[in-house]
Amino acid sequence: MATSSRFVVAVHVLTSLAVNEGTPVRSEELAFSANTNPTVIRALLGRLAAARLTTSQLGAGGGALLAKPPEKITLLEVYNIMEQGDLFALHRSTPSKVCMVGKNIQAVLSPSLDRARKAMEDELAGVSIADVMKDVRKRGNFKTPPRALSFTKLV
Repeated sequence: MATSSRFVVAVHVLTSLAVNEGTPVRSEELAFSANTNPTVIRALLGRLAAARLTTSQLGAGGGALLAKPPEKITLLEVYNIMEQGDLFALHRSTPSKVCMVGKNIQAVLSPSLDRARKAMEDELAGVSIADVMKDVRKRGNFKTPPRALSFTKLV
């Protein structure tokens, strides 16, 4: 079963906004960077705005902006906004109560799955959008804010 890409694309969007340091970024530019449709980006921005992570500037030169410092946005916060439901799904229907495996499998698996979920949450809670931005800049060898270059060629 495939997982959603909303979380990763949302982190991509937030990192792009952080890298642009207060300069509004249009959904078309973000879509180009993430190689997706601007409608997808606008939907994600809507969720991020509802969670007060982004804001919009209207008019000429408008676009999306971070609503709070990138240091204050953790990957766990973004994950919780973008992904609904449990990380691990149990059976869709209750397993057989007369089968030795069926009647015990969920109780046996649950502690391991809970520890795995907690480990993932702990990791995501320790990483901010500022951390991601720093690593992106390091890998990209950015010396100046990327708006000094063409956005479509940069990201």
